[in-house]
Amino acid sequence: MERIASKTIAFNGKFFGAGPTGVHKVAEELIAATDALIAGQAANGMDYAVVARDGVEVPPYRHIPCVRERPWARRMHKIAWEQFYLPLASRKGFILNLCNLGPLLHRNSATLIHDAQVYSAPESYSLSFRLWYKFLFFFIGKRHKIIFTVSEYSKRELVHYGVARADKIVVVHNGCDHVLQIRPDDRQIAVLDLDRRRYVVALANTQKHKNIGVLLKAFAGEPLRDVPLVLFGGATRADFESLGHAVPPNVRFTGRIADAELVGLLANAGALAFPSLTEGFGLPPLEAMALGCPVVAAPFGALPEVCGNAALYTDPLSPDAWRLNILSVLNDEAVRQSLISAGHRQAGGFTWKRAARDLFETVKAVNG
Repeated sequence: MERIASKTIAFNGKFFGAGPTGVHKVAEELIAATDALIAGQAANGMDYAVVARDGVEVPPYRHIPCVRERPWARRMHKIAWEQFYLPLASRKGFILNLCNLGPLLHRNSATLIHDAQVYSAPESYSLSFRLWYKFLFFFIGKRHKIIFTVSEYSKRELVHYGVARADKIVVVHNGCDHVLQIRPDDRQIAVLDLDRRRYVVALANTQKHKNIGVLLKAFAGEPLRDVPLVLFGGATRADFESLGHAVPPNVRFTGRIADAELVGLLANAGALAFPSLTEGFGLPPLEAMALGCPVVAAPFGALPEVCGNAALYTDPLSPDAWRLNILSVLNDEAVRQSLISAGHRQAGGFTWKRAARDLFETVKAVNG
């Protein structure tokens, strides 16, 4: 490949080809939305490119070319590739890292750090993971020109933990309108034998701060005995039980499912339950709102900032409170319709076009 030219904004494409995560989804949507903005707006002679590993699939963007690694870099570990090859290949350009980490050697960079949870929720991560992220955050926050983050809450946390100064951090909220472009696939409703509007969806995630244990306790109680709790994602019943959770029989696990299947589940659910104790943003509640699914959430982290008055907030430590509020959403049509209407209004303010424009303008100002 040719090296990145001066004035070129190089997206760090290390995440392409990796397993699906929320962070990777945000990166994909931001690049796609930036691609849609570029036509006629590449002021000051700036160009964009994605730098990616050889052999990984990268979407065919209209205005953002993909440049591949040179043959001698193909055997490099992904960390070495990001820390050494990427800054070498992009040394005349500006590197934009969208997945928390980036090369320390390249000061002419911006990095999107989604949250400070390695500090605020250390029990959710391994020691090696925490140490590596804290090491990189320390230097990224000092060396890179811009630190982006996804909420005012995350900005306060990053300042609190000394990652970067407040005047260096720019908030760019995520969008959620991508779910409206996905045709729902209802197969999971049949596979799991669900009745529309009579089941609740939540994350299958064992990280402590996700707090799914409170839902397991809530659904073990008599009032919700006949209401399925559908957990989507990679964690299994055995994973929860190995951590000491009692998983009641009305909990059903989807495993990893396609985006279209998740959209189908959310669009037909009685509610999304989101009891997280901390979130840098909290994309699933907004996705649910956009699809007309009522949201019951904990009032912690960035969730009040993101969900506004469109969620039914619930004490994250009280199974009884979750049981009561979930039943209210399922059984009281006035409550349900109020949450759906408020949810549509709230989700409508979070678009990827707006996010990409905020990102685009900030980077353009630094490189003008």
